[in-house]
Amino acid sequence: MVSQPSVRAAVFHAPYREQFEAFLDEHRSALHDSLNGLTEEQARRSLVTSKTTLLGLVKHAAFVEKVWFDEAISCRSRTEIGIPATPDESFDLHGGDTIASVQDAYQRACAASRRATADLTLDDLVLGNRRGPLPLRWVYLHTLRELAQHCGHADILREQILDGAARHD
Repeated sequence: MVSQPSVRAAVFHAPYREQFEAFLDEHRSALHDSLNGLTEEQARRSLVTSKTTLLGLVKHAAFVEKVWFDEAISCRSRTEIGIPATPDESFDLHGGDTIASVQDAYQRACAASRRATADLTLDDLVLGNRRGPLPLRWVYLHTLRELAQHCGHADILREQILDGAARHD
C-alpha cells in the first residue's frame, strides 16, 4: 500500500504549497511504484491499442516533469533538454529501457523538478510554456491532474497484468 501524505493531519492545515507538493509527491511515488514487483515483460506488456504500457507511463511521467519543470521554467527547448518533441513519442520504449532505468530517470526528473521550483512562489510566472506565462500554482495543479490520471491508468494496467499472471499460475 502506498503511503498517503495528503491525508495526514499536518497536511490539512499546511500552507498551500506544502499541500500541493504532498499531493504531487504522493502521485509521483504511486506511479513510480506501479512497476515494483513486475517482470520486464510485464512492465512492457501492451494491453490497450495506444502506446500505453506501465513502463511507458512512467517514462512519459519523466517527460511530463521535464516539460513542466524544466522547459516551462528554464525556457530551454525540448531538444536542449533531450526529450521527445511530442507527448506521444514519450511513451516509446527502446531496447535499453528497463524498470530500473526508467524508475531511476523518473526519480531524477522529480528531484530536478523540486530543485527548479525551490526558490519560486506559487504566484511566480513560468515563461517557457507554449500557452504563455503561467503561475507555478497552475503548473502544480496541471501536473497533479495528469499524474492522477496516469496513476489510474497504472492501477488498471497493473491489475490486469497481475490478474492475468494469477490465472496462469
